[in-house]
Amino acid sequence: MNKILFILSACAVLPLFIFSSVAFSQPEKAAPNLPRFSAMTSITDGWAPLEFPNIDQHSRYQLWVENGVQVVKADTAGSASGLIARINVLPQDSLILRWCWKVSNVFAKGDARSKNGDDYPARIYVAFEFQPGNAGFFERAKRKAVEVMFGETLPGNAINYIWANRLPVGEWVNNPYTDRTRMLAVSSGAEKAGAWVSLERDITADYRKAFGEEPPAIIGIAIMSDSDNTGEQASAWYGDIQLIKTP
Repeated sequence: MNKILFILSACAVLPLFIFSSVAFSQPEKAAPNLPRFSAMTSITDGWAPLEFPNIDQHSRYQLWVENGVQVVKADTAGSASGLIARINVLPQDSLILRWCWKVSNVFAKGDARSKNGDDYPARIYVAFEFQPGNAGFFERAKRKAVEVMFGETLPGNAINYIWANRLPVGEWVNNPYTDRTRMLAVSSGAEKAGAWVSLERDITADYRKAFGEEPPAIIGIAIMSDSDNTGEQASAWYGDIQLIKTP
């Protein structure tokens, strides 16, 4: 099932200083409208469910407190769904994405190059605004039909930051369903499973490398733990996700 077409340094423990430095640094430069998991009062407080046609079994998301810090815990078992924050931010020269995550395990049958293996215990979608000037007539017509059917504007290109099974960290691949989505392994393998990992990416630089052009506006950031293709199960924990505009 092509889910993507319908959506838009390790930490041994999770002490408070991790989130002070990763999630709350430079608040005056944080991009607006990206609600913090640490401050939410319900799982949909600023984040909306992200569900897909023909997938009835949804991953479970809940607020979870670990070492005094509130995060989001995701559980997937042959399921697929996510949580999305809808925003509108122009990356400009540089835009930093920072987050912490942890997974219980990776998927034995996971394979970022295969449709049957296109599952990840943790991933972050960055969805960009569709640019009709770069699309042909049939693509525009197809997108319009889907938008009318589902009542939402579909994104254009997307970057997926994934916790891969065997894809080496730093390697890019096209999503096996669509070359409009590029996958980047930012974590990989089981070596750091069970430990918090802190990550930072420059979205502008990544978009240029992935698509060879300047990025349009970001219209959504989503988290997703899915296993509908492999049928396996895993848990993931997501700390606050922050967008930082550099000076």
